[in-house]
Amino acid sequence: MKWLSLAVCLFLVLPAFAQPDRKDRGVFVEPKNEFYDTLKAGAEQFRKRNDAPKKKEFRLDFRGVAGPASTSEFTAAWHNPPVSQGLSGMCWCFSTTSFFESEVKRLTGREVRLSELHTVYWEYVEKAREYVRTRGESVFGQGSEGNAVPRIWKKYGVVPVEAYDGMLQGQRFHDHDGMFAMMESHLKSVKAANAWDEAAVVGVVTSIMNSAMGEPPAKVTAGGKSMTPKEYLASLKLNLDDYVDVMSLMEKPYNQFAELPVTDNWWHSAEYYNVPLDTFTAIIRAAVRSGKTLAIGGDVSEPGYEGHAGMAIVPAFDIPPAAIDENARQFRFSNATTTDDHGVHMVGWTEKNGVDWYLIKDSAAGSRNNSHPGYYFYHPDYVKLKMLSFMVHKDAVKEVLPGFGNK
Repeated sequence: MKWLSLAVCLFLVLPAFAQPDRKDRGVFVEPKNEFYDTLKAGAEQFRKRNDAPKKKEFRLDFRGVAGPASTSEFTAAWHNPPVSQGLSGMCWCFSTTSFFESEVKRLTGREVRLSELHTVYWEYVEKAREYVRTRGESVFGQGSEGNAVPRIWKKYGVVPVEAYDGMLQGQRFHDHDGMFAMMESHLKSVKAANAWDEAAVVGVVTSIMNSAMGEPPAKVTAGGKSMTPKEYLASLKLNLDDYVDVMSLMEKPYNQFAELPVTDNWWHSAEYYNVPLDTFTAIIRAAVRSGKTLAIGGDVSEPGYEGHAGMAIVPAFDIPPAAIDENARQFRFSNATTTDDHGVHMVGWTEKNGVDWYLIKDSAAGSRNNSHPGYYFYHPDYVKLKMLSFMVHKDAVKEVLPGFGNK
């Protein structure tokens, strides 16, 4: 038994002394889990099999529409090529920034490409501040109105797009869904905890944006000069007080300034000049025919609004053209079938079969699915019935209302 115990001990001990030193190496490999991938693919296929078929939408049959076929048919003012707003609610800023780029060219001859995201960044800061000030009653969303752009520029300036595009290295398109969800969640927690410390709240919001968009620059270089965003704004030679927002709603008094009562007007701006519908459409027509452009916004959810056709039309089965008046317009706004969905840039016009059509530059994804990507062709009836407001140089208003600005 003694010898057997010794043999067992030697058997257990000797291999430990006999094992050579190991020199393991590391290597970078793509992570793989083929069976998991098979499981995931199978589950997705099963889910799709059991998904209810998508409900079809009732849309206008554009095959019978004799509208423009190409952007070349339009007389267009200078504007930068269309750019995508990606997965975001930044149409208000993309359309209005594009409008001001065209204004810089029209007034000074200078061609610039300005940063939308610099404006968006500081608009979120202002929204967070107002959220604290109102103890969570103010709207905090991705949307806003076009006149937020000059309001932000006056306070924070603007920068060229090459100085701040709001995208991280390697990013091709804007994607704000995750960033916004984090900011919104934080503000909800602030409200739940009744923790109304403005500096702390704004600090968290800016930290989230800095991580997702990068921090906006304090100085930029343009024309060989270093300048602040406010100094760069001054170099554009724009008088931001020369621009006016115009709307047409029966529920407000005509020919005076009033509030546009929509959610994205979160700061309750009452700087919209309310005019009768005929005046509203006359200003638009006169402006584009004189070489000006407009930042314009309204409803884009109608059966005659279709990205693959690249057109916006009011179908006769909805309302006959002769019946489109301020009553029909107000009715749709009052029952919420006209809502403030989207902002675009009106850059040109053409006349076809005795009807004006408007060339619309659009940053949304829907405009990229046609033969003229980045553009829509708007019928004037669509503008008349569904577009809620626009921004334009005050000279365009004076062409129709000579006394405007003297009151």
